[in-house]
Amino acid sequence: MQPTFEEFVTARGGTLLRFALMLTGDRHQAEDLVQSVLAKAYVRWARVAAMAQPEAYLKQVLVNENLRWWRRRSSRETPVAEPADGPAGSDGPGAYAAREAAWALLGRLPRRQRAVLVLRYYEDLADTQIAEILGCTPGTVRSQAARALATLRAVVPTMDREALP
Repeated sequence: MQPTFEEFVTARGGTLLRFALMLTGDRHQAEDLVQSVLAKAYVRWARVAAMAQPEAYLKQVLVNENLRWWRRRSSRETPVAEPADGPAGSDGPGAYAAREAAWALLGRLPRRQRAVLVLRYYEDLADTQIAEILGCTPGTVRSQAARALATLRAVVPTMDREALP
């Protein structure tokens, strides 16, 4: 039995939002991205729900839509610093600093390389699965991951040691 759209969003919406947050690095942008993708999925829900893995399909759409948004915004927007409200919830300052350092590092990567790292290390997907989602070959996934990790390794020594976890 196929779940209704509402049942699916209730059960898996949080997972999709966390995935989008890892892709975008910004909670508001992640919420907008998920909302946009779910609005498109709602119109075609019978077809999406009939798929073998509707969640995997929606994650692929999230990645593609994020890349599309980035291309459209890249020439028009100027990022502004987040307000320093401090950590939300019960995280200590160390966890907050570690999370911010991770976002700073991921933010230096091109969107496609960031997507590869998120899919590999956050979603724990194999190269073949990542290649399916991104529409490329497993070799491209491996080369993008290698480039991203090399960039991160080169950037870490130049960063302020206090900002690193």
